[in-house]
Amino acid sequence: MTQSPLKTPALPAAEVRALSRALSAGDVTVFVDGTALRLPAAARDAVLDLLARLARGEAVSVASAAGDGAGASAPAPSSSPAASRPAPGASKIPLLTTSQAAAAAGISHTYLRNLTDAGIIPVEYRGTHRRIRLSDVEAWLEQQAAKGTRTGGVQGPGDS
Repeated sequence: MTQSPLKTPALPAAEVRALSRALSAGDVTVFVDGTALRLPAAARDAVLDLLARLARGEAVSVASAAGDGAGASAPAPSSSPAASRPAPGASKIPLLTTSQAAAAAGISHTYLRNLTDAGIIPVEYRGTHRRIRLSDVEAWLEQQAAKGTRTGGVQGPGDS
């Protein structure tokens, strides 16, 4: 099944100015269903290009492109509400508070909040409260351990 392109008209002038200011500040965080998400580089670049065009007051059209094999096996994004629901069984994984997650990781809750703000550790919001899956904290710790063995020390969120 082929999906038709999504066409978005140019934004009103006030929204163009606000989006331009946000992009120039360099603070780009993507939230999907209340969860902060760090995008892979290619996806981030595509989203930033789209936002930059909207910030210039341009109308945009988004469509799937037939790939040259790179990523061709990836499923097409779905706009159905079911696509944003957690996988079956994911709801059985307990969510931790920032204090609990920070204690599990052995870091301060302020540092943990900074990691979630940067999209390094995924976070879900329940109202205004952040909730973090223990598996996401453990995955981050594993990444830090791998970086530590390669570089001789654990790196912070800004170090790559």
